[in-house]
This record gives sequence, structure tokens and C-alpha cells, in this order.
Amino acid sequence: MSGGAFQHSGIRSEWLASQVEEPLDAALPIVDAHHHLYDRPGLRYLFDDMLSDLRCGHNVRATVFVQAQAMYRADGPVAMQPVGETEFVNGMAAMSASGIYGDVRMCAGIVGYANLLDGDAVRPLLERHLAAAGGPAVDGGRFRGIRHAVAWDTDPALYNATAYFTSKDMLDSAPFRAGFAHLAPLGLSFDAWLLFPQIPRLTALARAFPETPIVLDHCGGVLGIGRFEGRRNEVFTQWKASLLELATCPNVMVKLSGLGMRLSGFGFDALERAPSSTQLADAWRPWMETCIEAFGARRCMVASNFPVDKGSYSLGVGLNAMKRITASASEQDKSDIFAGSAARFYRLPRI
Repeated sequence: MSGGAFQHSGIRSEWLASQVEEPLDAALPIVDAHHHLYDRPGLRYLFDDMLSDLRCGHNVRATVFVQAQAMYRADGPVAMQPVGETEFVNGMAAMSASGIYGDVRMCAGIVGYANLLDGDAVRPLLERHLAAAGGPAVDGGRFRGIRHAVAWDTDPALYNATAYFTSKDMLDSAPFRAGFAHLAPLGLSFDAWLLFPQIPRLTALARAFPETPIVLDHCGGVLGIGRFEGRRNEVFTQWKASLLELATCPNVMVKLSGLGMRLSGFGFDALERAPSSTQLADAWRPWMETCIEAFGARRCMVASNFPVDKGSYSLGVGLNAMKRITASASEQDKSDIFAGSAARFYRLPRI
């Protein structure tokens, strides 16, 4: 089984429709800090699909697109082909910014792909990404950062080895760090998608580049399948220790997301009926609360990871779960977790 199959559960509309909830605290502004758009064999998730999910009664004001190897250019230099994804997403963002489709500003921030292992040679690609999305943020451009997936494990079934070249020591390697060094000078951040045993390597990277904003995707790659199945307590202990150390790096934030992926081993997709927000909150609470306690509300951001997590729950139910988990937080902390932190990190226009 490929890593992609382990990460994704099939989307079943009728199953998702078996659990519909009214939004809690419906007026709370939300920035969805992580979602994808793509057209792949067996799964088409584009502008209208995302818009339909966003119309779930919650006050989602803006979203951030994160690279998904979508719509690369078919022609031209291979190194420049990822610019096609930025061009594609910027078009979706322009549609949303027209206001024709409502108040939400979809893809207000764009995170693209660049092979940082190219070292200094990656700079022209970074500059082309910026140009394709309207230039630097100060000039109104939408391009904000790079996600070069670095997930790796001794078991290749736990990561998408066919889509991305990764290795155990990649974060420490001289070529990767040479490419990474170009992010901060261009005003770009780094989205870190890795698996929880790799968190210490990210901590070392963050300390080596304190001026580069980094966000840890999906609570740090929690695993509960494969060789990690049945080891939940052990995984939690190791994950928490690594997370607390990473949180000492002031340039790092964390996305409260990704626990609907099959990788995490919660098995929501195996339920006869789609889970309720109470069920999700009960399962997620130790992980989400640990992230919030470690990083503080101002360095935590809610994200859907749709359509990947859509195989386990609907967007409205997932947002209700996060609102249940944070019910006792102050109004300021809720404001940061659900919108403010993402808006600051990705330098989004006022929401």
C-alpha cells in the first residue's frame, strides 16, 4: 500500500451526510490555514467543491492553499513547472476576491512547492512563484511560502515515497539548507510536513534559521498505523517531549489539523456513521490541548486539511470539534487559534 493510500480515506458523501450539526459559536471568524485543490484520478476537488464545504454555517473568512502537486506546467523547463500550481491557485483566489461567490476569500495565501535540495539554484523558482501570484506580500501578492514535504520513516508505506524524494537526513543536509536559506530573504515561510519522530530534526533546523518563519503541519505527524499501531501511549509520550522542545523556538508555529488522516490511526472512516463533533473532540483533545499549551494560542492555527481529512468528517463537524476543545479558552485565545495566528503568520489582508 502506498503512503498516499495510507494518508487518504475515500470521500463518501452519503456517509458524511449522516452526521449534520448546527455550527457552534457561528459568528467566530475563522481562517482555514491549510487546504488543497486538485484534479486527480478518482478525486476532483476544485473551487466549487471547497466553496460548498465552506458553506457549512461557520464564519470562515479566508483560506490558505498548500501545495499538492496540482496543475504543474506540462511544458518548459522542468525546474519551473511547479509555477503552474501557483498560477492555477492564484486564478481561484481571483475568482473568490471578486466577491461574486460570497465574503470568504479563498486562497488568500498560497504555499507552493520548490525542491530545496536544489540549493542556490532554487532562487529563480522562488522568484517566479512570487511573480505568478502578484509579487511580494507588501505589493498585494498572495504567495507566502514553500512546502517541501520531508516526511520520512523506515517504513516507506507511512509516507508518499512515490511523490516526493525524502531521506532520513534531508533536513540536516547541506543542499537542503542552502535552498532553505533563500526563504527568509524573499519574505517566505516554510510549511513542515513530517512525521513525529522527525520533530527533533525540525527543531535543529529552526534553531539554525531563527529568522525563517516555520509552521509545523498537522500537529507534527501523529502516527497510529503500521509499526505504530497499538502504541498510542508510547507515541504520545515521545511526540509530546519533542513538541515541547520545538515550541522553545519562537519562529515556529503549529497547525491544529490532520488527525483525520488515516495515518493517525483514529479510524473515524471505519465507523458506521460519520463521527459527531463530540466524538472527534474526545479523541483529539489530548493532542490539540498539548499543542496549545506548548505553543500558546498566538502560535496555533486551526486548519481543515481538506479534502484529505474529508474522508473522516465534514468541515462543519470538524470545526465544531475544535470549538468544543477550546470552549474554556478566553475570547482572545479563541480569536488567535481560529483566525488571528494564521492571519499573522501568512500576512493575510484584514479579515
